[in-house]
Amino acid sequence: MATDPDKLMAKADKMTKLSLTRWNADWRNATALYEQAGNAYRLARKYDKAKEAFEKASKGQEMQASPWDAAKHMESAAALAKEVGNWNEVSDFYRRASELYIECGRAQPASDALAKGARALEDALPDGAIQLYTDACTVLEEDGKEQMAFDLYRAATSVYIKLEKYTDAATFLLRLALAADKCNATHSQCKAYLSAIIVYLYAHDFEQAEKCYNDCCQVDAFMNSDQNRAASRLMSAYTDGDVEEIKRAAQSSIISNLDHVIIKLARKLPTGDVSSFKRGAVETEDPLDEDDLT
Repeated sequence: MATDPDKLMAKADKMTKLSLTRWNADWRNATALYEQAGNAYRLARKYDKAKEAFEKASKGQEMQASPWDAAKHMESAAALAKEVGNWNEVSDFYRRASELYIECGRAQPASDALAKGARALEDALPDGAIQLYTDACTVLEEDGKEQMAFDLYRAATSVYIKLEKYTDAATFLLRLALAADKCNATHSQCKAYLSAIIVYLYAHDFEQAEKCYNDCCQVDAFMNSDQNRAASRLMSAYTDGDVEEIKRAAQSSIISNLDHVIIKLARKLPTGDVSSFKRGAVETEDPLDEDDLT
């Protein structure tokens, strides 16, 4: 026979409150009751009540010096907050779960918790999602596990692009390139460089694209790569003011092997008038008339 979760919660709450007859809170037994209540509420689709139960179960595990179990319950509470659309709690709970995993010395699950929160917030609170993705990357970077963060860098970049924050997107791609360099992941590094250049070109910021390209060319790994050849072809097409060549260059197989969100941008190049980028385009004054000495 199923036990009434409301009664389980009431009993557990009573165990944690001090009184004249109860001098010490019984967190061990209370936590077990909160867990039972949380599961029962969840099965009954009473998500708000289930969320509260798992919050309390998490606190109970903390009080028993068990941060790992506390983190697991906090993740359950976060998932339930998502079910009811309480986005601020989604962020807060996943952050708290991450902190608890850090207490256990476990960077990977700490980062994973932040990433789960970020994915949950992408549509509702994209700026919050970016911050969670950024923090998830930082957790892994600080633990020397940059190679585990590659998908997180890409996910953050995608959100930036959806928000049309192209400079931020390119900056994050360069951060991915730096992480890849530390891991000797040359292919990922070069793809990130080419992607950043494409993002700048899509934003019609040729000056920044050219600066980025020149900076990337200081890296030996990029200089000798297929990605450099694809970037060089694009840049040359821009400096020639050749719209058709830009379109052809953007269709190259090298670019077709980038992340889908970057391919979509490349296929739309050029996004504006490129005649001003043409070599010698600034020399628009009339030629000197040798017969006119005035």
